[in-house]
Amino acid sequence: MIKAVNIRKSYQQLQVLKGVSLEIAKGELVSIVGKSGAGKSTLLHIMGTLDQADEGELWIDGQNCGEMKKKALSRFRNEQIGFVFQFHHLLPEFTALENVCMPAFIKKTPEKQAHKKAKELLDYLGLADRMDHKPQQLSGGEQQRVAVARALINSPAVVFADEPSGNLDSQNSEELHQLFFNLRKDFEQTFVIVTHNMELAKMSDRCLRMQDGLIVEELS
Repeated sequence: MIKAVNIRKSYQQLQVLKGVSLEIAKGELVSIVGKSGAGKSTLLHIMGTLDQADEGELWIDGQNCGEMKKKALSRFRNEQIGFVFQFHHLLPEFTALENVCMPAFIKKTPEKQAHKKAKELLDYLGLADRMDHKPQQLSGGEQQRVAVARALINSPAVVFADEPSGNLDSQNSEELHQLFFNLRKDFEQTFVIVTHNMELAKMSDRCLRMQDGLIVEELS
């Protein structure tokens, strides 16, 4: 599903990634751990096509992302990749339902079809009675589940999550972690999760540890 080959990235004089290579199979749930500054989020953003490597190749679902034109890459990202971040990035003026629909509208999915899919996802995530609430009317855990639904609206091949439970209490963190495994089982999506939460990392199919811009070991 994902193949990264010799990924290198620098910001001015700071070399953040020093030649990272990895492969992630379809339906796999992989966690990436390591100390702050190890390069985890940079690698995630490059694999999610939000940033571009200075060197190396990135393949997702058989597509060479480095060879795509900007417009084609944006369309590919919208249709094939979902994102869940530590900060939910929900639009405050819109309801939960409207926030979830945004990527579908960008894809030009008909409104009726987008609403139907969004309602199904929110119901699946236990938010059937919160669809018309705006973000400020939702708890932190509810906001994060809305963000998860938004990431899934276009049925992406892979979901990238960057510290998804970083702002949640222990109970909501545990529920979110279990949710990822349920989603993987029910929708067969691939998950790549950057986390400091070692409990989540240990539950993953594989846990990769980064240090100084490299993957240095696979934790069992």
